[in-house]
Amino acid sequence: MGSILVKCAVADMAIQWALWAVASILQTEKFFDLAGSGTFIILTHLSYRWNGTNYLRQRIQAALVTAWGLRLGLFLFLRMLKEGKDRRFNHVRHNPKSFFVYWTFQGIWIFITLLPTLILNTQEKDTPLCARDLTGWVIWILGFVLEAVADHQKWKFKSNVKNTHKFIQKGLWAFCRHPNYLGEMLQWTGLFLSASTIMTGIEYISIVSPVFVWFLLTHVSGIPMLEKHAMKKWGQDPAYLEYVRHTPALWPFRF
Repeated sequence: MGSILVKCAVADMAIQWALWAVASILQTEKFFDLAGSGTFIILTHLSYRWNGTNYLRQRIQAALVTAWGLRLGLFLFLRMLKEGKDRRFNHVRHNPKSFFVYWTFQGIWIFITLLPTLILNTQEKDTPLCARDLTGWVIWILGFVLEAVADHQKWKFKSNVKNTHKFIQKGLWAFCRHPNYLGEMLQWTGLFLSASTIMTGIEYISIVSPVFVWFLLTHVSGIPMLEKHAMKKWGQDPAYLEYVRHTPALWPFRF
């Protein structure tokens, strides 16, 4: 198992650094997110092919990661083409060294997030499917639908010229301010849960995957950046302040 994980890590960083070189030459971030989701798919399928196994649990897990990568990658790529640029890269796309840090961090994010699936795909033995598998996959489906619907609702809202300079508070966005991120967290939590059915000992350290996704989205690049931008844009709008006061940032239920 260890050698395959190392090969996956090497392949991961090789892809990111090769594409960083291309992106630096072109001074563009247009395929950054697409490259990330594509790498998830590539590593998922390479890992169990290198292991020489093809169990049902591995095939289902690979199909779910592939579905996630294709949907999100295509959505983010189309959004990038529509908007023309990503403000995350405003100060780095023309600086190869800073750009390199972003691509390298993407590689780290991919490996940590995908770790439960990679561990699953490098198992020599299989076990019968159980309730934990099904629970994990149900959680994944819930997260997938939640993220896909939230993304579609926001895309449709922003595509309407009447909503220019307005913030979305309809559909799923009426229940929490970041339903797409909630869906993202649920998907990786579900994939860890299903993969954990075959784990033993140190392999359970891969719970770092959903924890890392949660930390990244709630404390680093997700919610904090969007909340800061939104407050800068609508911080003087009483309607937005009311929305923030009465709508949870992430979990739609108050305990």
